[in-house]
Amino acid sequence: MGKLAINKYFSFLFLIATVLVSCFTFAGLYGGNSNPVYSTIMPMLVYVLPLLVIANFLLLIYWLVRRRWHWAIIPFITILCSIPYCGTLVQLRPTNQDAEAKSGLKIATYNVALFGRETTGFMAQDILSQMKKHKVDVLCMQEYTDVIGDKTNSDSYKEFFPYMAIGRTDMVIYSRFPISASKKIEFDQTNNSAMWADIDVNGKQLRVFNVHLETTGINRTLHNMAKIKSQGTIVSNNRVANAIYGNYMLGMIGRAGQANIIANEQRMSDKPCIVCGDFNDVPYSYVYNTMLGDLVDGFKECGSGWMFTFRGNKSVRIDYIFHDKQFNGLTYYKQELTYSDHYPVFMKLEL
Repeated sequence: MGKLAINKYFSFLFLIATVLVSCFTFAGLYGGNSNPVYSTIMPMLVYVLPLLVIANFLLLIYWLVRRRWHWAIIPFITILCSIPYCGTLVQLRPTNQDAEAKSGLKIATYNVALFGRETTGFMAQDILSQMKKHKVDVLCMQEYTDVIGDKTNSDSYKEFFPYMAIGRTDMVIYSRFPISASKKIEFDQTNNSAMWADIDVNGKQLRVFNVHLETTGINRTLHNMAKIKSQGTIVSNNRVANAIYGNYMLGMIGRAGQANIIANEQRMSDKPCIVCGDFNDVPYSYVYNTMLGDLVDGFKECGSGWMFTFRGNKSVRIDYIFHDKQFNGLTYYKQELTYSDHYPVFMKLEL
């Protein structure tokens, strides 16, 4: 009798955990529709969605092993509803080897992290050679710098990319096709910005957005805390956690407002749009959903494998290429270069 009571007790606890995990998962899946300016609770759940999906898998296995089929339905339905989200991280389709041979527009986005602030120009030149190798037609760079020692990157890039548009000093769009117009989009009280350029691709006009949204603030906070500690000040773990949380909240709210500005620019465009860059946010977040709008996520359309674009200790996807529905995606992939804390992302579009 005692053993049966213990089994019922643990089953009850697992049932509560199953219901709670399912509720949190659904809240996370819809959290990207909630503007963090008004509430940060549901938007924050988006960032732990991978853990919640894994927890649902484990709970599904538990109930199947216990042969409690009626309770297994809860995590099973939750996992089914999570499939569109999982598709933004992993695609199980094989790589289409023939797609590269088709004609189209090859676009790349790369946060180059100021080329590591090195003064020889080696990184910038090697990145250029990689773009030639991948036959890139339009290159969007964030955290770009033009001056390397006594040379300028624009001079060396113009042989392959004869056209360029400059946003703020750290934003540039290089193109092998003529650029007819461009616009700089600045955000208040931040160094981050965006831009767009109208490009004429064999008579077809399209607008390419290059975007660099507000950073998370985590690395900056950790750096400041380490600096304070080096000066002999005792910093508690609680204080570090509060500082990280506070800066992350501010960054999330800042990105939400910036995403709305870009979305309005897209809606006002009289040309089909391609939106790419470093969003500093994860799939299914408010920023992701706002920037995506009626566009197509290139990775979900034609990518394969596990997609993450940040090289640091957080293997997350924060760099994207979205496009208008009148285009057809052929290939989508990243290259694991080591010149930045980001990987470059490439996509080929059939116009």
